[in-house]
Amino acid sequence: MPVMLEPLPYDYDALEPVISAATLKLHHGAHHRAYVHKLNAAIRGTELDGLELEAIVRHSAVSGAAAVFNNAAQAWNHAFFWRSLRPKARSGAPRGALAARLDADFGSYGAFADAFKAAALGVFGSGWAWLVEQGGALSIMSTANADTPLVHGQRPLLALDVWEHAYYLDHQSRRDAYVAGVVDHLLDWDFAQRNLVAEGALHA
Repeated sequence: MPVMLEPLPYDYDALEPVISAATLKLHHGAHHRAYVHKLNAAIRGTELDGLELEAIVRHSAVSGAAAVFNNAAQAWNHAFFWRSLRPKARSGAPRGALAARLDADFGSYGAFADAFKAAALGVFGSGWAWLVEQGGALSIMSTANADTPLVHGQRPLLALDVWEHAYYLDHQSRRDAYVAGVVDHLLDWDFAQRNLVAEGALHA
């Protein structure tokens, strides 16, 4: 079975005004769709055909199949990014045990938010900012292009896409406005907590 383009977990206009419906239609319907299409074409008839997307990412990273990795990782990164966001009306700061973990590892939620924004703004060219867990600690990392924490031993909890196509229609060259809008209003902390619980690093 080919890798599928999953629908967004919200309506196209659900993230406005930070991310417009026009941007989501282009980003999900064109860019993300293209990664999935190119990946399926690249793996058709190979040993990777029919594997789960995460397994394809990991296998192609080890094998050095750059074209497969780039498209598989971008397809996975984007699917994870969509789930890292939720409409502003349902967003809010982290709560409970996850909030305590952020306080312990970053000093405060505000310190985390500042560091996460700085990581996103510090990506040269195209890439991603991530909140990750490794060895029982939370940290922030950035990756270039299609690179992903999956192949570096970290478990991603949240992602922020800072490829230009993620924000240019809405904010032109003002990446800072896009990053601030997402971090301050759209991050899905329930999703982050579920990822941490799934790793056994946090009790529900």
